Amino acid sequence: VELTALDLGESITFDLEILQLHALPDWARYPAGVAWAALQRGLPVSGIRAVYTSSVPIGAGLSSSAAVEVAFGALWNLLNNWGLNRLELAQLCQQAENRFVGVNCGLMDQFASACGVKDHALMFDTRSLAYEPVPLPAGTALVIADSGMRRTLAGSAYNQRRADCEEAVRLLQAYLPGIRSLRDVGLDDFNRFSSHLPEQVRQHASHVVEEIARVEKAVDLLKQGNGAAFGQLMYEGHVSLRDLYQVSIPELDTLVEIASRLPGCLGARLTGAGFGGCTVNLVEEETAQDFVQRLAQEYTLRTGKTGEIYLCHASEGVSVQTG
Repeated sequence: VELTALDLGESITFDLEILQLHALPDWARYPAGVAWAALQRGLPVSGIRAVYTSSVPIGAGLSSSAAVEVAFGALWNLLNNWGLNRLELAQLCQQAENRFVGVNCGLMDQFASACGVKDHALMFDTRSLAYEPVPLPAGTALVIADSGMRRTLAGSAYNQRRADCEEAVRLLQAYLPGIRSLRDVGLDDFNRFSSHLPEQVRQHASHVVEEIARVEKAVDLLKQGNGAAFGQLMYEGHVSLRDLYQVSIPELDTLVEIASRLPGCLGARLTGAGFGGCTVNLVEEETAQDFVQRLAQEYTLRTGKTGEIYLCHASEGVSVQTG
């Protein structure tokens, strides 16, 4: 396999029969991991010469790694007639990131890249793998604000939080023996038994339990077309990520605080693993251009840093164009 990453100005060649993580630069581990995961499943993987570029900022918490994995997975799926549907492709790419790259991520990032639906959010149940497109409010845009702070701690911090949530489940099983994960714990039960958890474990688990409740409420609000109430849940989610899950940083908090005071902004929160990266803002379309300019200006005034701001809309997931 010969890869050239135009954005980095780097190339590498590796042998599919000798896939070793330590022999590859970070950027090449994602496509190599997809090849490795496919070979683990007994799927054929052809040699390729690939040149690729991306409009997804690297290290900004926007799942650029998942986008690369899904793109290469879709390419090999076509070239080798794997016959995987989009969800199966996302699962293959998650396996690559978990077991080859070594990040214990869930399925969400790969799923979003593979299964996106234009102008919709996706309600995704990672246990049953059922999902449902839910329309985003009419007349709105998504504005992504890159803080310019890179997520140097995100990998290890993510794994620690996952371990804390698993520890919370283990301890709560003494009082709620039927639970398998925090999704099985309602708010009332959690509040009743959370005092039995160590403080850090309690805080991190509390965010997850409350966030699940917010997601369920958010789906109903989006179906009703209630963008203002949905946006309020975005703000509440950010506060929880900041205070309970403890993955925000001052720059992200500043972006959310500025956004909350600008005309046309319905909601804002950090997105991705935290410790840097981006915020996502739901903004009325008619004010979006002015919002982008004012958010960038005020962020620089407040922090002295330059933040890249992207005006976006929810789009389709991966596709392959030939010819």
